[in-house]
Amino acid sequence: MKIAIGADHGGFELKARLMASFKGCEDKGCFDPEACDYPDYADDVALAVAKGDADFGVLVCRTGIGMSMAANRFHNVRAALCHTVKEAETARRHNGANILCIGADTTDEKTACDMLSTFLATSVDETPRHVIRRAKIERAKRLSDFSLLAREDPEVWAAIKSQVVQEDTEINLIASENTSSRAVRLAAGSVLMNKYAEGYPGKRWYSGCLPVDAAEELARQRACALFGAEHANVQPHCGSAANMAVYLATIKPGDTILSLSLDQGGHLSHGSPVNFSGKLYNIVPYTVDRTTERLDYDALEKQALEVKPKILLSGASAYPRTIDFKRIREICDKAGCIMMVDMAHIAGLVAGGAHESPVPYADFVTSTTHKTLRGPRGGLVLCKAQYAKALDAAVFPGMQGGPLENIIAAKAVCFREWMQPEMKAYAAQVVKNCQAMCKAVQDRGFRIVSGGTDNHLFLVDVKAKGMTGKDAAAALDAAGIVVNKNTIPYDTESPFKTSGIRVGTASITTRGMKEQEAATIGGWIADILSDITNTALQQKIKAEAAKLVAGFPVP
Repeated sequence: MKIAIGADHGGFELKARLMASFKGCEDKGCFDPEACDYPDYADDVALAVAKGDADFGVLVCRTGIGMSMAANRFHNVRAALCHTVKEAETARRHNGANILCIGADTTDEKTACDMLSTFLATSVDETPRHVIRRAKIERAKRLSDFSLLAREDPEVWAAIKSQVVQEDTEINLIASENTSSRAVRLAAGSVLMNKYAEGYPGKRWYSGCLPVDAAEELARQRACALFGAEHANVQPHCGSAANMAVYLATIKPGDTILSLSLDQGGHLSHGSPVNFSGKLYNIVPYTVDRTTERLDYDALEKQALEVKPKILLSGASAYPRTIDFKRIREICDKAGCIMMVDMAHIAGLVAGGAHESPVPYADFVTSTTHKTLRGPRGGLVLCKAQYAKALDAAVFPGMQGGPLENIIAAKAVCFREWMQPEMKAYAAQVVKNCQAMCKAVQDRGFRIVSGGTDNHLFLVDVKAKGMTGKDAAAALDAAGIVVNKNTIPYDTESPFKTSGIRVGTASITTRGMKEQEAATIGGWIADILSDITNTALQQKIKAEAAKLVAGFPVP
């Protein structure tokens, strides 16, 4: 058992006596009775406990008040000021306190020793009511993360608080969204945002980059390890920038890219005429089979051999089936083109083993780091070693200046989270939830594009029921269920109205929901879409949805 112990000059003598009575104490100071500032030692002890370097902490000053206030500024720290053995026991058992604060002027040596002995020996009560209350202490309704803004900038604080409330009370089924961990958010908001760092680790244009070099290299190495890639560039600001980097590294304006059409499930940066990709390159679209609404690899091979593109781009923003990357590699080899995969939507499923990885087959793999990967909003490129130099030059100085080192650090945190064993279960659960929700909607008579789903999303053909995607999404939004209108293959509606909606389960899975909850939500979706003008029903389901999500707090 490791105990971090600290005191100011007022608690110096009592600290020495406690250390003599208990083994495993690591002295964090002060080291003499000269006047000093108690936060200095509270910080050191609290940090040791927060990091897990110490199992418990002890802080002593004249009253114990200042020490407890300073220590409780740290996440994962619950410092309790106690005066009796009973208080020490209760603080540990009910509140899960991990730092005992003692007032030297009000507590004698024997009482202090008895309190600490009891504190160390008491187990934490795991009954539900105490677990819930401790969780609420740690979460602080997520308001503690940005509470400083309440005074510094009330308007921005109000906007952020509204987002917190929305996340807490509504069901988010946007397939391209997720909820990042607190650790990811903290890294994204860290002091690393202060540093300009044009270039790459060890080769910067600015001095003073050693800290950001370390963070960026962690992100790069972890990305390679997580996905089994030979090289990674973690600097792209977004998925579109990641795609642009590959284009710049490999082809010239006017060259041909064969990619999935936007109205078939592709992405803007895959060649939409309103996007840079469609303006700079000759885009030849491929489509899904009109009957099965799935990729026809034989047809794709025939088209690739006819078109002879420089890049064959696969990956989608609204394709509910798995993609056969091995087959696409074979097509690229026959057509003599670069194989590029945009796995932005399925990156988390790939990382968790719930979808085949494109990395062993593709020359380049691009991705965002949010969506199913549930990291910060940003981009990523993985490639074979032979393309590393050209890729890095395309990102900087080719298309970007200073990288967002705070976001890169958050990417590193995200990649590390995905290296934990439990994330495989999460990725699998995303797919299970999607299939359960999809079935619930389908069983109610709604046509599902391609007949189902293999991944984190599914598409509902709402036009078959006489409505547009725009109207369907609005009705669901009024019921506290957030989806997005979306085109479906061979859509006859405009992109502003659409014939479908896109539904995803990454975010609800992050909250801890499983098949039962997913099926319930699917039933609500069917209820709303069966009577989209019924505002009373919308309000009823909104109340039921809020009650459901209350049991599944956002991280």
